[in-house]
Amino acid sequence: MKTRVKLTFPQQLIREPVIFTMAKKFDIMPNIRRARVTESVGEMILELEGTHENIDKGIESLRQQGVNVELVEGDIIE
Repeated sequence: MKTRVKLTFPQQLIREPVIFTMAKKFDIMPNIRRARVTESVGEMILELEGTHENIDKGIESLRQQGVNVELVEGDIIE
């Protein structure tokens, strides 16, 4: 299963390996489609591939850490 999400990171998480940790813990393969990271803002469009259950758990873990997660439908305009 593949799911696209938009992540918005709070400033304190910009330098933390939250995507790597989530991918490893829940056996999810992330594909970065677009990213914009500055000292104060982190935004990323990711395509997540894995089981439905693992993706749901991974998304929930991101939210619990303070990452805003929005599901994205359709193609991403870059």
